[in-house]
Amino acid sequence: MKSRSASYPWLAVLLLAAAVSAGAALAGGSSAYTKRFKTTLLAEPSPLAQPAGELPYGRKVTVNEVRGNWLRISDGPAAGWVFAGNLSETKPAENKGLDGVPLAASDTTATAAARPLTPVAVEYAARNNLVNARDDLDWLRAQNAAVTAEVLQEFLQTQKKGEFQ
Repeated sequence: MKSRSASYPWLAVLLLAAAVSAGAALAGGSSAYTKRFKTTLLAEPSPLAQPAGELPYGRKVTVNEVRGNWLRISDGPAAGWVFAGNLSETKPAENKGLDGVPLAASDTTATAAARPLTPVAVEYAARNNLVNARDDLDWLRAQNAAVTAEVLQEFLQTQKKGEFQ
């Protein structure tokens, strides 16, 4: 197995921050769609602002104002600010989240949930000379566990990334 540096958790944080900051280029008067299971509307264009409402996944909204990476949106009587990365210019799939898995746990079968644990995956890795895949995956899971929500939030805030831009 390759030697891993202790600084690798920050690589995951940087990649996540880059993905978060890649918001859509939406303009005032345009339409957009929420792409989170629950999109929180904020009273001000700040990640620390008070919640002003909440919209479900895939809801069509109108962009009323743009301030940098922050958008003031409305959906009928509901209005507030959201980070641009929380919206999409195109409508997301009706029954799937960002990772392609159904949003509701009741829509996921036990078979589908357990699929990665089957011996077939181990046999496939052995047949295709992916002997380090298990070690690499275990390392990646350990690195992922080391990056808590608090660590990620602190990193984004200090580096002025994502919603803290």
